[in-house]
Amino acid sequence: MKRREFIKGSAIIGAASIIPGVLKGASGMLASSGSRKVYQVLSANKTMVGTLPVLRAFAGDNNDYVSPYVFFDEFGPVVVKAKDKPLRVDAHPHAGIIPTTYFLNGSGHHRDSLNYDFQIGKGDFMMFTSGKGAIHMEETGKKLFDNGGLYHGFQIWLNMPSKYKFIDPSTDVHRTEKMADLIGKDYTAKVVLGELLGAKSKIETLFPVFYFHISMQPGCRLKIPVDPMHNAFAYVISGNVETEGRREITSNQVVLYQRGESDIDLFSPDKTELLLLGGRPHNEPVYAYGPFVMNSEEEIRKCYSDYQSGRMGNPEAVNRTAF
Repeated sequence: MKRREFIKGSAIIGAASIIPGVLKGASGMLASSGSRKVYQVLSANKTMVGTLPVLRAFAGDNNDYVSPYVFFDEFGPVVVKAKDKPLRVDAHPHAGIIPTTYFLNGSGHHRDSLNYDFQIGKGDFMMFTSGKGAIHMEETGKKLFDNGGLYHGFQIWLNMPSKYKFIDPSTDVHRTEKMADLIGKDYTAKVVLGELLGAKSKIETLFPVFYFHISMQPGCRLKIPVDPMHNAFAYVISGNVETEGRREITSNQVVLYQRGESDIDLFSPDKTELLLLGGRPHNEPVYAYGPFVMNSEEEIRKCYSDYQSGRMGNPEAVNRTAF
């Protein structure tokens, strides 16, 4: 794949907004004066990235409500047959962002221009801090190639504040022991980033951000405190939840909350799995061009020039096919 062809074909496209469903029957929510108000509900769209099927919840839009996040894809779930050709996204650049990858099931293979080459699997969390620019390749991993199985997870980009846009790139893989677990009477939660109800992740970040993976049993009510000045949004992986205003959020929908109150109130009438994410908004201009997210058009042009000239690395070297 030629560099110019990739850049021209890589514009990010967001999800569709919808009118949220309002429950007509009895509500399972408890009244709360400190509950965050719903701003909008989005429905994820199906698309393809390379040969990977994904559901895209947002991409470069609604920054006032999702920053410091800027892009959200759920990949799979898809069943991979043993010995089948890996599902793959060929070598491509990033700059100004931190693509994060979190596996619910299956395994992945990552190789980049920083000389990292590794397998990641269920429960692992990868951070590709692209900074001034680097190239990586992603595909289903060796374990799936050998044995087959379910491939499912998330790639979600964190936007980097302007002061970090041009730092040296780096790659980090964090195993489950660096994350914190909560076990309640009718819920469990994995604290991937940040802190929840006293449980704190050991993964360090450059700016305040949280990333919670929550499973709720039928009849579960949760009141999740967050900083009133931080953004927060929830994505329903499976099941459905009721939230403020008797809004019903179903599978593959994301609810964006307004700032100003501290509590995210959730009620699950059935078994539900979701992600709750957010953090301190950057409050900076955002210029996005495909895989580059910067603060000005001039910075985007510099990224494009650096990639075209090879300063971000050699795509052919990253693209070699052997595990």
